[in-house]
Amino acid sequence: MKQEPEWLGLDVSAGRALDHPPAAAPANEPGRPAAAQAVVPIRSLSRSHSRIIARHLLALSPEDRYLRFGYAATDEQVRRYVEQIRFERDELLGIFNRRLQLIAMAHLAFSVDPRCLSCAEFGVSVSRSARGRGYGSRLFERAVVHARNEGVQMLFIHALSENTAMLRIARKAGAIIERDGAESEAHLRLPPADFDSRVSEIVDRQVALTDYHLKAQARLFWRVLSGLQSLPQDVLRRLRS
Repeated sequence: MKQEPEWLGLDVSAGRALDHPPAAAPANEPGRPAAAQAVVPIRSLSRSHSRIIARHLLALSPEDRYLRFGYAATDEQVRRYVEQIRFERDELLGIFNRRLQLIAMAHLAFSVDPRCLSCAEFGVSVSRSARGRGYGSRLFERAVVHARNEGVQMLFIHALSENTAMLRIARKAGAIIERDGAESEAHLRLPPADFDSRVSEIVDRQVALTDYHLKAQARLFWRVLSGLQSLPQDVLRRLRS
């Protein structure tokens, strides 16, 4: 196994959610989430989020890093991975909690091979405290919509065979899974983009941006309020007058 694979490993496990309501299982049709699902804002990440992405990945346990990257990644290797992300080409997606901590993220990497320009690969990681709420499935659905809109026809997932949670997500989406010893590969043929997929992505982006700004404003409000409460009483009386 290569020590620093070009593509991405995968990790979605069961556990306890932190800030969002439970999510339903993935829809059967790629890129079309079930109507009954609660909204989970998923924001596109840029190079300005590099430090946040690194913090999220470095917080993964050794076991989770092994599943995520396909090898026991050291802190140095994780930082190098973040530094080498091609934000101008790939799509990075993230879920933030109310404290603006990145608790789940996905990397949709587009192929640069001239023979496979309509191909992309999906990788995901979820913080241990935020598992068991379907965030991996939600990120996968969101990535599928973006991939379709970018003309991707085949989506690949490389995972360790022991990463049953990720393979289950791929299988539910209708992907074909091939196992080769300790590693497995899933590939999912995507339908072409349509009006629904394009509008869906526009709406999702706006919802995520609005959600992020509201969380940022709420966080600032509580910080200011906490600071005011720590002031001496005579200062507070002068502020009220």
